[in-house]
Amino acid sequence: MARNRYPEETVEKILTAARQLFLEKGYEKTTIQDIVDRLGGLTRGAVYHHFKSKEEIMDAVTEKMFWDNNPFEKVRGREDLTGLEKMKEVIRLTQEPDWSSLGRQSMPILKNPKLLARAIEDNQRIATPRWLELIEEGMADGSIRTEYPREVAELLTLLDTIWMAPTVFPATREEVLHKFRCVGEIFANLGVPLIDGEMLEMADRYFQLLPPELMQ
Repeated sequence: MARNRYPEETVEKILTAARQLFLEKGYEKTTIQDIVDRLGGLTRGAVYHHFKSKEEIMDAVTEKMFWDNNPFEKVRGREDLTGLEKMKEVIRLTQEPDWSSLGRQSMPILKNPKLLARAIEDNQRIATPRWLELIEEGMADGSIRTEYPREVAELLTLLDTIWMAPTVFPATREEVLHKFRCVGEIFANLGVPLIDGEMLEMADRYFQLLPPELMQ
């Protein structure tokens, strides 16, 4: 078989097809064969040459989405927002349709401990330092007053990855929204008043859009 002269293009095609299918059918109902069929012309072997499993494809899809639409990068340098307001804007940006459909909370991570470990590792590696940067910016401009900047940054990523994910801690929409209020009180007591009335309304709209199969 001729060597693929453009492996980057092949990977891009695989990720595009997989992303479309995950959005249309859901992660669990999408198979590797579905992805192959959507590609038209590539074989299963070509897919497996680049990705060892569907889980690895999903991991690449979500990471690509983050770097293509990095919410932290979108708020960086905005002089019209305080550090606290930038944190709120990041949360708002991650509630947009594609993010909410392909977020890690939609993955059956309890069925595969490796996925759970990878979700935690990725969030700690990518999100935590960026949250910390915004918290420190808020401390500098006076919008945030906390003695625990690093701890708050770590809590933000862990709560989002684990406690607020219905597939990890099963909950109804109302229960998840109640958790969101609880998170707001925790951060307010730590000097980071992140959750206000506007944020609660946004969260309510977001949880209403979550597919019923994610909620218990």
